[in-house]
Amino acid sequence: MKICSLLPSGTEILFALGLGDRIIGVSDLCDFPDEALEKRIVCRSKIDAAALSSEEVEAEMRRLLEAGEELYELDRDWLAENKPDVVLTQDLCYFCEVNSVQVIEAVEAMPGQPRVVVLQPRTVADILETVKQVGVACCAESEARKLVKALESRIETVSSALATVSAKPRVLSLEGVNPLVVGGHWIPDLLRLAGGELGAFSPGCPAQRITWSQVLDSQPEILFVDLCSSDLERSLREVPWLAAQEGWSNLPAVLNGQVYLIDHVYFSRPGPRVVQGLEILAQLTHPDRVSGCIPQGVVAKLDPVLAADCRPEDISSCFRPYP
Repeated sequence: MKICSLLPSGTEILFALGLGDRIIGVSDLCDFPDEALEKRIVCRSKIDAAALSSEEVEAEMRRLLEAGEELYELDRDWLAENKPDVVLTQDLCYFCEVNSVQVIEAVEAMPGQPRVVVLQPRTVADILETVKQVGVACCAESEARKLVKALESRIETVSSALATVSAKPRVLSLEGVNPLVVGGHWIPDLLRLAGGELGAFSPGCPAQRITWSQVLDSQPEILFVDLCSSDLERSLREVPWLAAQEGWSNLPAVLNGQVYLIDHVYFSRPGPRVVQGLEILAQLTHPDRVSGCIPQGVVAKLDPVLAADCRPEDISSCFRPYP
């Protein structure tokens, strides 16, 4: 069986199922595990989010859409020549990965059309179901059941650790800055499972653009900044915009030093590592109940003492590696 995965979560699921040797093509965003970097790239984003600011990404995205262009370049000739048996794609976010419509159009004229598997989870439970969905499509049902069982066990471990927690802090997760975007789909689910108080956003809801006044109104006691398509380095470049907003310094999360920048890969990719994202959030939300879950270089924490007298443009220097 030859498999082409056009989204990072699909690629991570395939490798977790032991199907890495079946993968013949990936997208330019498929970078985990390291073996994925050796695969042929057949789909590329036209926007280099790592090199641009959020404002610049937004402008470029609007330019492409207004020009009637796709955000991703799909190598249709390669697909026709290599004839994969299964193609994994998604139907959740037209910006994060190539969408199913573009993929289906690319393969519909091919003789012996590949099976196009569209992944569209909206909650943590849905993510586990997509693992099973990939297992069925790729003849690895037994491996998928074992993986799901292991992931469910880790989720239950977190739930058990937090079962008697009475005080749940108000939490907010931002996956976009300038414009502000609050995390949706499985993100509210993760925040709830990690022992946080969600406020207005419920599990399964779409990601939403919000105003700064909504951030102020929510008065988060813990603020997670896990910007989509952003590692810590890029998040540190983006956070001065937040610090420049009126009322930033009076947010409970800022006053208490409970602002965390987190590498996006544990949240924006609905695959096995989302469970590690849950463990990370649980430790940050209730460090007295959950510990030892945060890898080095994944989280940076605001130092409230340094931040108190810091200019907005220098706020990045007030974050320290955590733990």
